Amino acid sequence: MTFDKWIAMLGGLLGGLALFLYGMQMMSDGLEDVAGNKMKAVLEKLTSNRFLGVLIGALITIAIQSSSATTVMVVGFVNSGLMTLNQAVWIIMGANIGTTLTSQLLALDIDVIAPFVAFIGVAIAVFVKKDKVRHMGKIMAGLGILFVGMDMMGNAVGPLGQSEAFVSLMTRFSNPILGILAGAIFTAAIQSSAASIGILQTLATNGLIPFSSAVYVLFGQNIGTCITALLASIGTNRSAKQTTVIHFLFNTIGTIIFTLACLVLPITNWVATITPTNPAAQIANMHSIFNLVTTVLLLPFGTHLASLAVKILPDEPTEQKDSLQALQGEYRRSYTSLGSSFVHIDMLHNEINKMIELAGNNIDMSFEALLNKDANLIKQLDTLEDELNGMNAEVSRFVSKILTKDNSGESVESIKEYFAITGDAERIGDHALNIGEFAQSCIDQGIELTDVEREEITKMRAITKEIIHALTKREGGMHPWLRDIERLEEKTDDMTWEYQNLHLERMSSGLCDDRNCILYSKLLTDFERVGDHALNIAQGFYKIATGESAK
Repeated sequence: MTFDKWIAMLGGLLGGLALFLYGMQMMSDGLEDVAGNKMKAVLEKLTSNRFLGVLIGALITIAIQSSSATTVMVVGFVNSGLMTLNQAVWIIMGANIGTTLTSQLLALDIDVIAPFVAFIGVAIAVFVKKDKVRHMGKIMAGLGILFVGMDMMGNAVGPLGQSEAFVSLMTRFSNPILGILAGAIFTAAIQSSAASIGILQTLATNGLIPFSSAVYVLFGQNIGTCITALLASIGTNRSAKQTTVIHFLFNTIGTIIFTLACLVLPITNWVATITPTNPAAQIANMHSIFNLVTTVLLLPFGTHLASLAVKILPDEPTEQKDSLQALQGEYRRSYTSLGSSFVHIDMLHNEINKMIELAGNNIDMSFEALLNKDANLIKQLDTLEDELNGMNAEVSRFVSKILTKDNSGESVESIKEYFAITGDAERIGDHALNIGEFAQSCIDQGIELTDVEREEITKMRAITKEIIHALTKREGGMHPWLRDIERLEEKTDDMTWEYQNLHLERMSSGLCDDRNCILYSKLLTDFERVGDHALNIAQGFYKIATGESAK
C-alpha cells in the first residue's frame, strides 16, 4: 500500500475507535442515569453469599457496560471500608461474566440500522425534556454510535489484507506468548477491553487473523483490562490495592488454564463450530466461555484468592485508613471512573456522618468546658474545629470535581443535597466554637455561673446530644425519624424562648452578673441555631432517601 493509503487507513481506524469509545461512554452514562440508584440499592443489600455477589457483579457490569468501571467501584468501596476484601472477590468474578455481553452485542450484524438508531437516540436526547426519556435517548445514541464506529474500523482495516507484512504479523500470534502479550499491552494502552475486543472482532471478520490465533490475543486482553483498576488504586489504602491484585490473579489464572487447554484440546474448533460463518461471534463466545468457566473453577477458592492477595501485598501494621485519604483518592479518580456516582454518594454519606458526629462532639465538649471552666478542653475544641473545617473543605472540593464532570441525573441531585448538609454540619461546629469562647471569657473574667444557669446549660447540653444522636443513627422509617427531629428542634425553640424570658427576669432583679448578661444571650442564640441546622440536615437526608422535600 502507498503512504497515502496507510494514512487514510490509520485515520479511519482511529476515527472509528474514537466513535466506539464515545458511544460506549454515552451508553454507560445513560444506563447509569437510568439505573444508578437501583444499582446502589442492590449493592447496599450485598451479603457475604458468594453466589449473590457474583450475580450482583454481573448485573452491575451489564447495566453500565464496563467491567473496568465495576472494578473501579469495588476499589472505591474497599478503600472506604464499605466492602470487605472477601466480598470484593465475588463482585469481580461477576464483573468478568457481565462484560461478555458487550462482545456478544458487537457480534450482531446491525451495521445497516446503526446510523438510524444513533440519529433517533440523539434526537431524543437533544429535543425531549423529560429526564428519563432523555437518558434512554443517550443509551440509544451511544449504542448506535458504537456500531457506526465498529463499521468504520472494519472498512478502514479491510485493505490490510493486501499487506504481506501485516498478514505475516498476525500469523505470529499463533504463538500463545506473543498473542497474550499483544492483547495485554494493547488493552492496557487504550484502557478498554471492550474496545480492544471489538477491534479483534473486526480483524477476524475481515479475515486478517484466524480464530486459532485470536483466542490467545483475547486471553491477553483479559489481563490487560486490569490496568484500569490498577491506576484507580493509586493513592488508596492497602485493602484497595489488594482488590486489584485479586482482579489480576483471576484473569491471569484463567488465561493460564485456557492457554494450556487450547494447546492440548481442540477447544477452538469446538467453539468455532457454534457459529462457523461468524468470526466475531466466535470471539464473543470464547470470551463468554473463558469468564464463565474461570468463575466456576475459582468460585470455591474465592477466599483463598483474597488470602493470596494479602500475602502478595501484605497489610502495613502502621497504616492509618483515613477516610479523608480515601476521599482524596476517589477525588482523583472521579474524572475517569465510569458508572461510579453511587460510590461517590456512599463515600460522601460516610464522610458527612463523621462530620456530624464530630460537630456533635464539639458541641458537647463546648458545654462541658463552659460548665467546668476547663481551658484544656477549649484548646482541644480549637483543634477539632480545624479538623472539621478541613473535612468540609475536602468534601467541597470532591463535590466540585464530581459536578464538573457530570451535572445531571438523580445521583447528582443527591450529591448536591449532601453538599448542603456539609455546610450545616460545619455551622454546628462554628456554634460550638462560639460556646467555647464564652467559656474562655468566663475563665478570663472570673465569671461564675449561677446554679440556675448551670441547670439550664446542662439541659441544653442534653437536648443537643439527643438531637445529634438521632441525626447520626437515623433509626426507623424516614418519615417518623424526621418527625422526631422536628419535635426535638421545636423543643430547642421552646427552651430558648423560656430561658430568654427567665434570663430577662434575672437581669431585671439584679440576679445576673452584668459581665455575662450579653454573653448568656448569645449562648442561647447559638443553642437555638444548632437545632435549626440539625433540622436542615434531617430534611436533606429525608429528601435524599425519598426524593421528596420535607413538609
